[in-house]
Amino acid sequence: MKIEAFYDPQTYTVTYIVFDSESKDAVIIDPVLDYEPWASQISFENLEKYKAFIQTHALKLHYILETHAHADHLSSSQYLKEAYPTAKIGIGENIKKVQEVFKGLFNFKDLKTDGSQFDQLFCEGEVISAGSLEFKVINTPGHTPACVSFLIDDAVFTGDSLFLEDYGTGRCDFPGGNSADMYVSIHDKLYHLPDDTRVFVGHDYQPGGREVKYESTIGISKEKNPFLQAETSADDFITRRNSRDSSLKAPVLLLPSVQVNINAGAFPAPEDNGLSYLKIPLR
Repeated sequence: MKIEAFYDPQTYTVTYIVFDSESKDAVIIDPVLDYEPWASQISFENLEKYKAFIQTHALKLHYILETHAHADHLSSSQYLKEAYPTAKIGIGENIKKVQEVFKGLFNFKDLKTDGSQFDQLFCEGEVISAGSLEFKVINTPGHTPACVSFLIDDAVFTGDSLFLEDYGTGRCDFPGGNSADMYVSIHDKLYHLPDDTRVFVGHDYQPGGREVKYESTIGISKEKNPFLQAETSADDFITRRNSRDSSLKAPVLLLPSVQVNINAGAFPAPEDNGLSYLKIPLR
């Protein structure tokens, strides 16, 4: 198994292509669609990088995996699906809970909340074959109710749950987020993986201006994570996480991202002038 990482400095997101160099079987995790909020304009720089890598290595893309419905970038899953029609877009089954929450916020009267926009919904502990690759689904709610991590061989892809040991964990103040759930997800699930399990995070915010980094291990996180170490109590984590979250602003792309990503990366249908429109609620 090999792992190729793609870093998007605009959203601090890391996308991964995981592949078998012999069989050429592959999955992609958390692909980014470039979006300029001031002009409300999409572009495809990241998408073209993914496609070029897939083409260069003659990969067979089986799955487009989402760790959750992202609030900081739009997913390019639909455009990847268009390029690779046999690939399945998959996400945790609790996306249905997230759809219910945001259907009300955006007043999406016709939005289905059964997850049917996605090709496959994953259950806790499920092991999925992607050609010669296999990935295990670990429910890791807290950042959102639908967050999952993907365990592939000795590597776990943690999305916005567990970050690097110099940053901490994902925030828990989004609708449906819960710091107590996050504690269980990390301390009682991820930290029970072997210490040498490699951790590949969903974002790197480059604290202190250091170089981009996206890989760690479970053992290092248990020892050094500033929010949640092996010996951290639930009360201590919850108190510190909630305090930190109370000081954070909403992500710039929260409203555009969520309404697209709960719909499997699909934009609203064009209106009679040929344009699609996103909704922004006023408060």
